[in-house]
Amino acid sequence: MTRALTADFAKHFPAGPIIRANLTCPVDAFSITVLFGPSGSGKTTVLRCLAGLERPEEGSIGFADETWFDAAGGIFLPPQQRGIGYLFQDYALFPHLRVAQNIGYSLRGLSAMERRQRVKEVVDLLELAGLEERLPRQLSGGQQQRVALARALVRRPRLLLLDEPLSALDAPTRQPLRRELRRLLEASRVPAVLVTHDRMEALALGDQVVVLDAGRVCQSGPVQEVFRRPLNTAAARIVGIDTIEPATVLEVKDGLATVGVGQTKLTALAQGITAGEAYLCIHASDVVLETGPVGHSSARNHLSARIEFLEPEGPLVRVRLDCGFALTALITQQACTEMDLKVNEVVIALVKAPAIHLLPR
Repeated sequence: MTRALTADFAKHFPAGPIIRANLTCPVDAFSITVLFGPSGSGKTTVLRCLAGLERPEEGSIGFADETWFDAAGGIFLPPQQRGIGYLFQDYALFPHLRVAQNIGYSLRGLSAMERRQRVKEVVDLLELAGLEERLPRQLSGGQQQRVALARALVRRPRLLLLDEPLSALDAPTRQPLRRELRRLLEASRVPAVLVTHDRMEALALGDQVVVLDAGRVCQSGPVQEVFRRPLNTAAARIVGIDTIEPATVLEVKDGLATVGVGQTKLTALAQGITAGEAYLCIHASDVVLETGPVGHSSARNHLSARIEFLEPEGPLVRVRLDCGFALTALITQQACTEMDLKVNEVVIALVKAPAIHLLPR
């Protein structure tokens, strides 16, 4: 029997929203489940309820064969009885304590020898050797993160809960630390539930994802599957699909669908869709632009498009196109410069049939 963290509960706020969670996270082996959604969607509230820092009014939370919360039965285990480690958004390190003292703070009740051994274990695991006598203000952002993670791991938790673990860092620091955090969590072998609103963090860190919108779960599953094939338009917008347009499936034949969007026709994979009203969904990164004659290409859809605007985003450029409907492409700055793209210029947008995701209406 697979061990899992299961939660089906509702948390009420006076004169505010009701956060409803319904999720299952595997805990019999290492995996990271990401709670993903925009600010205000209820991610941190769900995490705090799992931790026992908030008490829901309805439902239940269970871990393997244990009941952590049951509203009907009046059961509510406090955080210290749940065997969890919790990493706060701001790390919450004690500024007057040195690294080793911060890490070992929660180990009261153990002998001095065992405390030293536990601290050494996580110091070695998280590569903090040599920093034990430093104060938090003497550490970089990445080092502070590792100290906070060490403090969460030192009690040997059964489950790690991480609330926006990279949000306290500046953008240039976050990118390399995504890979580092994933590596460190894998090394710990402790299953984790992690909150983020950053799409790249969810993709880089997660095995499973739970998408929340306005206090409710709108989709969950393997992270790549959810991001590539959302089940509804709410999930599609949240996971960052740029083009979502009303469409009509005109014909389904040999596994391919002919789709009309205004006066424009496209070919997509049918994948369970039938003729009728639908939504057409395309990731901006799946749109390729050409300025000259198109040579050999496996893309079935070649769309003549006029550039409406160009929006730089760091090393990338978001290109808004009019090809009979609004289509967005995401290309590199280098590609934009090499093609010398300009507003009102006409280009060819190439879209492969498998890159088009159809949702029934």
